[in-house]
Amino acid sequence: MLRRLTKDETRSVLAEGKLGRLACVDNGAPYIVPVSYVVHEDSIYIHSLFGRKIRALRENPRACFQVDDVKDDYHWHSAIAFGSYEEVTDPQERSWAVRRLLSRFPHLTPVESVPVHDGQSSVIVFRIRIEEMSGMREG
Repeated sequence: MLRRLTKDETRSVLAEGKLGRLACVDNGAPYIVPVSYVVHEDSIYIHSLFGRKIRALRENPRACFQVDDVKDDYHWHSAIAFGSYEEVTDPQERSWAVRRLLSRFPHLTPVESVPVHDGQSSVIVFRIRIEEMSGMREG
């Protein structure tokens, strides 16, 4: 039976997932990419090298983020969050976010797992500040 998730259930699906899909607008068209992430309070933390998604998010900071947990066709949860892109520039917050990401995903590729210690790093740490979210489940 299909039903809407509560806010707490939706937050739980977001927090427990490991692979999310980050959607933004690139040159007027939708663009979506899979990302590893960490949820903390009202934010989804992600890190990336500069590329298409960062350029698009800098131009238009509106984003949505989707996570699902599918056991089979009749047992699944799905959550979506809407919010705004913000680059994390505070050195302490950047370091905290990277430590959380690396502890949750210890097998990131070498380029992605280079520690971030200064604002000159090529690694961009950012968050999607959650403004709205909802979720559904089957089963």
